[in-house]
Amino acid sequence: MTSGTDALGYRQKIGVVVPSTNTIVQPETDALRLPGVTYHLGRIPISNKPISSDNFLDHVAAMRAGIETAASQVMTAGVDRLIMGVALEAFWGGLEGSRDLSAKLEAHAGVPVVLGSEAVAAGLRAFGATKIAVLTPHMPKGDEQVRTWLEEAGFEVLALTGLECASPRAIAEVPEARIRSALRALDAPEVEALVQVGTNLAGAAVAAEAERWLEKPVISINTVSAWHALRGAGITDQLRGRGRIFEEH
Repeated sequence: MTSGTDALGYRQKIGVVVPSTNTIVQPETDALRLPGVTYHLGRIPISNKPISSDNFLDHVAAMRAGIETAASQVMTAGVDRLIMGVALEAFWGGLEGSRDLSAKLEAHAGVPVVLGSEAVAAGLRAFGATKIAVLTPHMPKGDEQVRTWLEEAGFEVLALTGLECASPRAIAEVPEARIRSALRALDAPEVEALVQVGTNLAGAAVAAEAERWLEKPVISINTVSAWHALRGAGITDQLRGRGRIFEEH
């Protein structure tokens, strides 16, 4: 048997690990397709149980338990690198926790791994932004993890809003109007950039639009994760209409 070049993913095949309840990563990532680049999903099986502050850690544990299994599944497609599309896990445990997760996933998969937290930081640094505001879909315990990671990475979190979505699928049901109003409320003159985390929160299009009326970078986690993966692969193509990160860096 010979190993040839993939007919569609002839420049790069990128695996993306997501929870099974996630309906947003796939369309938002596919919207960033470039010639010769394809994205392939592996899914972590979780249920759509209600999320509260009391059971939030159980929800996190269920996702963590399935990450390597989903990675093994998508690696059978022969992908060249892997995006870990579970936002909360990418921030959990601060810098040390994310570095440990990245190292374990890279050892398991045998390819470079992109965490959403690292991608967000890379995007912010590309713009030279250190004073930020953050929008998440999480409960307060999740927001604490996001804030801690960003502060440990050298960013000053001036404001953070968590939407406290009641279940995994409820995150994907947040309308664009709510995201738009939350970003407006988070903005302030001293904020240099805004960040939207939560890979099941449909923020990519709103973030790209918001950059026009806020006149500052708005980093959406799914967009910046794909950008970071592509740039890591040496693919420097620009995309119009998908946010300044793809247009300027």
